[in-house]
Amino acid sequence: MQPIRNIVILTGAGISAESGLQTFRAADGLWEDHRVEDVATPEAFARDPDLVQAFYDMRREGILAAQPNPAHAALARLDAQWPGELLIVTQNIDDLHERAGARRVLHMHGEGLAAWCTACDSRMPWTGTLRDDPPCPICHAHALRPDIVWFGEMPYRMDEIFAALREADLFVSIGTSGAVYPAAGFVQQARECGAEALELNLERSQGSGWFHESRLGPASAIVPEWVEEMLEGLRSR
Repeated sequence: MQPIRNIVILTGAGISAESGLQTFRAADGLWEDHRVEDVATPEAFARDPDLVQAFYDMRREGILAAQPNPAHAALARLDAQWPGELLIVTQNIDDLHERAGARRVLHMHGEGLAAWCTACDSRMPWTGTLRDDPPCPICHAHALRPDIVWFGEMPYRMDEIFAALREADLFVSIGTSGAVYPAAGFVQQARECGAEALELNLERSQGSGWFHESRLGPASAIVPEWVEEMLEGLRSR
């Protein structure tokens, strides 16, 4: 196997579940007791903005109350010490990677603690409510929405993600179901460019067959073990 220098890590809801944040969709197909179609599409926002804003106000409160867990801390440690290229691409809208200390993080589905003004196209940190339709601090229009990529919208910074996948020696997927595209296709793209692929998950994902290796268990246990293995490899070089 070629030496590993460049790493791309994809994280999903499973890495934040142990911090108390619910995974994307429960077994009954609901997301925090709501149908996805009612709270996570542009059509839903146009139809019932109060419901959508209230839903994301609730999620914002949950993010603020949550704390990073050992898996977040381990990836932050890897980010700080890894000498090659490293990119943590997260499907999560929480800021737990950053609060744990990670810096090389890309939020492909947006950020729960941010608002987007659709009038002036400004994005800004936001920790309060949006349900009362506050004005944009920049242009003063009443056109703020959560800075979240909804179903039917294009994920952020895909060109950067694809460029990193092309250069990756190792692709690691943590806490993802392998069901939501385009993220579910990242492992195939990385492998086609010659990368090794490792899955760290509570159970095998839908795309588990694409990985060279799957390690199963809670993220707070298996992610720190893998990070220690990677850093020990650095020390022994």
